Amino acid sequence: VSRIPSTLLSLWSDEQNRWFSIIFMLVITALIIFAIVFVQQGRRNVPVMYPGRRVGSRMSMPVKGTLPLMVNMAGMIPLIFAQSILTFPAIIASYFVGSQTPWVVSFATTVRNTFGGGSNTYYILYFLMVVAFSFFYTDVLFSQQNYGENLKRVGAQIPGVSRGAPTQRYLTRVLRRITLPGALFLGLVAILPFLLSLILSTLGIGLGATSDILLVNSAGLLIVVGVVRDTFFTIDAELKLHGYDDTLLIR
Repeated sequence: VSRIPSTLLSLWSDEQNRWFSIIFMLVITALIIFAIVFVQQGRRNVPVMYPGRRVGSRMSMPVKGTLPLMVNMAGMIPLIFAQSILTFPAIIASYFVGSQTPWVVSFATTVRNTFGGGSNTYYILYFLMVVAFSFFYTDVLFSQQNYGENLKRVGAQIPGVSRGAPTQRYLTRVLRRITLPGALFLGLVAILPFLLSLILSTLGIGLGATSDILLVNSAGLLIVVGVVRDTFFTIDAELKLHGYDDTLLIR
């Protein structure tokens, strides 16, 4: 967010493409924010049957509920993991660029240029690692919840699925299927500045450096959207808790 004033000032200094650059950046940023909100809201509601309660000598009917599984459960953590691992070789290689051995200098320069954030190889690896870490971190988070045993403990059951371990395996399969589009979306958001820069350069339109394509970078957009979304849900929950059923925040 702190980059926004300097980015706008840089675009404003270009008198020839000033308005086109600013309008293009604002439109693209707004579309990306809309897409992030849309995907973050995506979920698969798995039907769950909860046992009825005994009231005196009578037994109430089973209650039908849902277990929401988010499309993007990992959030922006995969981007952080991927960036940290990819930039580490470049940081190490930068210490050997000044070596007196020619082959060491050549190898270190190649590693630094490859993993330094400006090459095509870097963005391909970045995309693949974001997708891989999305699946990895989602599995880690979901396995900690242990929904199979928790549902079995309260007597709940997914229709057509046995309680316990079979329920956990079923939910894991469903979660991995819906995680795929979320992981691919995260990967595209991560390399979107590079893709936009590549498309614009192909069309002969220059908007400066790759980092200047968006007002806020990919990780920043995910953070801002996530924080605003969580804040809205928290305020809405507090209002409903205090009796304000008709709120203007979330419909």
